[in-house]
Amino acid sequence: MKRIVTVTPNPAVDLTYHVPGITPGASHRVPAPMSRAGGKGLNVARVAHQLGHPVLAIATTGGAAGQTLAAELWTSGVPHTLVAVAAETRRSIALVDTAGGETSIFNEEGQPLRPAEWQALADAVVEALNGNGAPPAGVLVGSGSLPPGAPEDFYPSLVRLAHDAGIPAIVDTSGSGIIAAATAGADILKPNHHELFEATGERSLEAAAWFLIGLGARTVLVSAGAEGMLAFDHAAPGGYWSARLPEPLSGNPTGAGDAGVAAAAAALAEGITDTREILRRATAWSAAAVLMPAAGEISPRYRELEEQLIVTWKETR
Repeated sequence: MKRIVTVTPNPAVDLTYHVPGITPGASHRVPAPMSRAGGKGLNVARVAHQLGHPVLAIATTGGAAGQTLAAELWTSGVPHTLVAVAAETRRSIALVDTAGGETSIFNEEGQPLRPAEWQALADAVVEALNGNGAPPAGVLVGSGSLPPGAPEDFYPSLVRLAHDAGIPAIVDTSGSGIIAAATAGADILKPNHHELFEATGERSLEAAAWFLIGLGARTVLVSAGAEGMLAFDHAAPGGYWSARLPEPLSGNPTGAGDAGVAAAAAALAEGITDTREILRRATAWSAAAVLMPAAGEISPRYRELEEQLIVTWKETR
C-alpha cells in the first residue's frame, strides 16, 4: 500500500465541549473538553490511519500548545513529522449542543511563520516524497488555512512537488488558495459550497466548479450540506455526479469534510481514479464522521452508509 502524505501548515489543538443546551449570555457548567491534535491535514491522516492506510502527517508546532499537540499526536500512534516553529500553535474550540443538535466552532487565527520555517516545512515534504526507506508516497494532501503572511504559492508548490514525484495532489483550503491550487493543476479540490462561492464569486455550484476546472483543476468535490456531495470532473463536461443519504444525519459535523478528503486520498493511493467511486467513498466517510464525537475519526458504519447512498448523474448541457 502506498502512503498518504498530509501537510498541515496551520494546525491547532482541537478542544471539543459537549453542552446539553446553550443559552446565549448565560454561564454553562461543562465537563472537561476532549483535547486532540487537530487541523485539517492531521484529521485526514488520523481517519486514514484508523482504517489501516499508511500515512505520514507533516505539520508545524510551536509553544506550549504545540507541545500539547505533539504529545497527543505521539499518543495517537499516527506517524508524523513535526517542524518546530517559534509561533504558538493555535487552538480551535467546538461547542457541541447535545440538546439543540448544533455545533459552533471558534477557530483562532494562526501566527506568521518565518521564511526559514516555511523552507523547513517544504524540505520535510520533499523528504517524505523521496521515501527514505518508508512506503512510497501515493498521494500528497495539503489541507487547511494558512497563517498570516504565508507564501501565496504554498499550495501550488505542493501540487508541483507531487507531480514532480509522479503522484496526485489533493488540496482542501479556502479563499485565494483554492484559485491558486486550481491554476496549478490540483488533481482534486475539496471545498464546501460556502468556500466555493466565496472563492469564485459565482452564484451557482455548477458554474463555480467548472470555473475551477477551467483554471486547471482535474476534479472538484463539493460538500453541499443537505444535498450531500457533488463531483465535477474535467473528463465529463456534460454533467456531474451527486451522492447523498436518504435522510440527513444528526451529530457533530466537525471534521466531516476532512473524512471525505481522507477517503479520496485513500482511493487515489490505491490507484482508484473513477470519479463516481471516489465520490461514493468520500460521501460515506464524511457521513460516518458526523456520528463521532470529535473530528479525526469515523464510525464503523461507513460501509453501511455507503450502501444507503443515492448516487445520480445530472446532465447540465
